[in-house]
Amino acid sequence: MLMSTYEARLSGLRDKLKAEGLDGFIIPISDEHMSEYVGSYAQRLEWLTGFKGSAGSAVVMLDKAAIFTDGRYTIQVRDQVDGQFYDYIGTYDQSMLDWLKENAEQGQKIGYDAWLHTDDWAKDLARKLKFKGAEAVATSSNPIDAIWGDQPARSPAPLTVHPLEYAGKSAEDKRDEIAKWLKSEGLDATVVNALDSVAWLFNIRGEDITHTPVPLAHAIVHSDGHANLFVAPEKLTDDVRAHLGNQVSLHEYDAFEAELETLKGKKVGVDPERAAAAIFERLRAVEAKITRRRDPTVLAKAIKNDAEISGHRAAQARDGAALSRFLHWFSVAAPEGGHDELSVAAKLQEFREESPALKDLSFDTISGASSNGALCHYKVSEETNKPITMNSMYLVDSGGQYLDGTTDVTRTMIVGEPTGEMRRRFTQVLKGHIALDRAVFPKGTTGGQLDALARQYLWADGVDYAHGTGHGVGSYLAVHEGPQRIASFGGMSEPLRPGMICSNEPGYYKANEYGIRIENLVLVEKRQIEGAEQEMMGFETLTFAPIDRKLIDASMLSDIELEWLNSYHAKVMKIVGPQLEGDALTWLEAACAPVTRPE
Repeated sequence: MLMSTYEARLSGLRDKLKAEGLDGFIIPISDEHMSEYVGSYAQRLEWLTGFKGSAGSAVVMLDKAAIFTDGRYTIQVRDQVDGQFYDYIGTYDQSMLDWLKENAEQGQKIGYDAWLHTDDWAKDLARKLKFKGAEAVATSSNPIDAIWGDQPARSPAPLTVHPLEYAGKSAEDKRDEIAKWLKSEGLDATVVNALDSVAWLFNIRGEDITHTPVPLAHAIVHSDGHANLFVAPEKLTDDVRAHLGNQVSLHEYDAFEAELETLKGKKVGVDPERAAAAIFERLRAVEAKITRRRDPTVLAKAIKNDAEISGHRAAQARDGAALSRFLHWFSVAAPEGGHDELSVAAKLQEFREESPALKDLSFDTISGASSNGALCHYKVSEETNKPITMNSMYLVDSGGQYLDGTTDVTRTMIVGEPTGEMRRRFTQVLKGHIALDRAVFPKGTTGGQLDALARQYLWADGVDYAHGTGHGVGSYLAVHEGPQRIASFGGMSEPLRPGMICSNEPGYYKANEYGIRIENLVLVEKRQIEGAEQEMMGFETLTFAPIDRKLIDASMLSDIELEWLNSYHAKVMKIVGPQLEGDALTWLEAACAPVTRPE
């Protein structure tokens, strides 16, 4: 009997592990930069297992294997990964390291690629395995690369200069600020490893990660303001070289590891969250004095300057018009039938591409009809593609990359008539969205403190959603950006600061039936309150597109919530209306008409 593709790949990996004297190997979705989204060459977990989600990992032992995903992918992983070969483990039930602690045996050697994990993770792995008398082994190369015959090469796409009019601050000024920070911290240099940090710091962009305009590059910045940039030379144009100037020394991408040895004996800041374990290992080997510090670009990048904020507003207005044209088209075309998730996503992309300012999508469009909408990070494919049918819900989460801003917006629509339950859940999600949007909070408040505002109405019915309520967003950079989050887990302790941009996206997902999410982007801003005794903040809404009124039960809305909804739709008309004409404008006027409570 012939083996299936994924069975053969699993068998091939096990043969390779035996040849290298390993009893197991750990496969994350990661690259050398600890990226959330990785290039095709680094999609090792998908190649091995078939899992297409953006977060997850697997452990392959010689006699067993398991794949680990969070609550976003509970259903998806079962659809894409064969349970005959892998046990499904929810990370909310058991972490991968705890599974290894339970399943590893005395004397076993478990391999990992030190370029794909953080230093803290590697230390934790070693501790957990030592408890069982097993050993963690950092492999000299990745065994999957050795058996992946047609593994893609790293992207050869050239770099581009990100204009100052959009960046708002020169690369020289950014490096000078980091140099001052290094001196104040008593450090000689810092490693900048995250791809969006490198792009932001040098005011460059690239095409090396799908939908995220970043180059594959490492950097080291020194306390005198000089920097080393490690990037494939064929990616450097004359314009980029001139832009970087003589204070930036250029090196081959693969020369980075060796260059770390020149930091021998120096005081070096390294971000434990964003730098691979291999970087720490190399610096320790040459006795550099490592100081664990967050990448100094992270907070500076998250707090948008005036040019970036202005650009975001312009990009959001442009994108809102494209989305509104699509929503009008959908309102006519969907009830006629003959459309599916793929064709509808393609149509939305067509509307965005009508703008010459569009550079790319900001992520793969989540286009979920009926039960697929219940997969909150669903990725449509030919195999999973569902038709749009009458009396069903459709969820679309999408965004665009523009030179002046990155957008991310979700709308949920009903085709035909909703059930009472659909309207109730949608209205509860809307109430949570409004509660977060209207929040006023003191300086020092974290996203973790605000998260419950968006969930409270769902909680009242004993339901919830298994994802965060908000993430940071970059400026023509990553659609998911830290350090801030609005969530009850992961990064929730970061204070929100004026200039940060976050998503506001509560949802509800009924397995095998439908999904609901309402997402806008918001800007943290200072609020002037008469008589206030401390600095207060709130949110400015940035995203403007209609919310499906057929799904709203107005009797569930308070006067304040009804006022918010009608005020929001009035702003949609003011910002988007002038960009539409004909039937689309007529539709928008009806979609944004005041909602009233039934008598």
